[in-house]
Amino acid sequence: MTTTGTRFPPGPSGPVDMGDMRSDPLGFVTGLARRYGDVTGHHANGETVFMAHRPDLARHILKDNVGNYTKENTPDDHMLRPLLGNGLLTSTGAEWSRQRRLCAPAFRRSEVASFDEIITDETAALLARWRGPAETGAPQPIDHHLTSLTLSILTRAVLDVDLGAAGDGFGRAVDDVNRFIGHYVPDPDPDPADTVRRRQGYVRARALLDMITRTVIASRRASPQTTGTLLDTMLGSLTDTDLRDQVLTLIMAGHETTAKSLTWTLYLLDRHPEEAERIRDEVDRVLGTRRPTAEDLLDLPLCRRAVQEAMRLYPPVWLISRRATGPDELDGHPVPPGTLVCVSQWVLHRDPRYWDRPDAYVPDRFDGADLPSHLYLPFGGGERICIGQHLALIEATLVLAMLSQSVRLTLEPGFPVEPEALVTLRPKHGMRMIVSPR
Repeated sequence: MTTTGTRFPPGPSGPVDMGDMRSDPLGFVTGLARRYGDVTGHHANGETVFMAHRPDLARHILKDNVGNYTKENTPDDHMLRPLLGNGLLTSTGAEWSRQRRLCAPAFRRSEVASFDEIITDETAALLARWRGPAETGAPQPIDHHLTSLTLSILTRAVLDVDLGAAGDGFGRAVDDVNRFIGHYVPDPDPDPADTVRRRQGYVRARALLDMITRTVIASRRASPQTTGTLLDTMLGSLTDTDLRDQVLTLIMAGHETTAKSLTWTLYLLDRHPEEAERIRDEVDRVLGTRRPTAEDLLDLPLCRRAVQEAMRLYPPVWLISRRATGPDELDGHPVPPGTLVCVSQWVLHRDPRYWDRPDAYVPDRFDGADLPSHLYLPFGGGERICIGQHLALIEATLVLAMLSQSVRLTLEPGFPVEPEALVTLRPKHGMRMIVSPR
């Protein structure tokens, strides 16, 4: 794509009000695409922002011309770097390449398949935790429980560390971090007391996350036994500061998105009982009463598709931002250096040009689907595609199979469910569900 165009992309006239945009970010990006087309431009908070709303354009930005686009100095970078430092999510260039090479072997498909026993052990512990509530019918904060579950799986599988009771505190700290860094505060602040409370919660949460991370590192340094985990590899390769950044990044990124994917999957299956029944039939036929293993994954396609379709409708990461380092062109529109260029999974995943009934939950659409490159991006795209994608899908599939074997999950009557686009796409009010034995 050579720079021959002269037109600024169509979009809102005048600067966009940041308060209005942040009050409904999903509606904002959807409205841009539907009203103005495949490439849009607007000005907001002193920034020139282009958005690409077509899969081939997403591929151009994230893969084909990736050298012209950086994560450095993007909103994502500004939000995450103060917490995560210079880890795999925030590093760029040669440093990112070095970190990726160091971590990649631990997340190969063949490697993460060996984590199946850890996944099922931790899921069995969650089901045991639900026995009492299943008898009383007391609604449970399913989203919090799934966050604790995926955190326990990740730390045991990748770091060989059992956080124990600290896991619940870690999960709450992640919630506090998201509430703070994912919210824009206009000037003047309409509710300064609330902003102060969220900032204080963030400071406390960051301190707790840092303490837990450093404790994990110290405990492994003190142990003479090596178990061949990624943490063992990093202990011999990184300084204490780099190690802290990398471990916290892996913990944060490795459990949060999987937890949200499972949360939305369970919600959608409750709203579509015919799909839930098909999954129960599948796990009964394939597994009976035994636990699933990695060898069962090919025989559990309905479980996998249920998760894939949930990630289409509610992508854990709903927006990707990059900064153009040099001139480029998108569909005839010149991209000046320094322009903020964004791709929204929320928009691509619901584009009616590519998806039949785009707002409907239809897991079978992933039965042998041949999708255009970079249309479906639950794990991002290009060279920076999520390193943990294989673990996330294997983990979510096995967890869903085990839960479907033992319990039914029903949304608490009258409980409000709406997506909130913060750092990840979360249920704004949480997800309270009633656990019933099958």
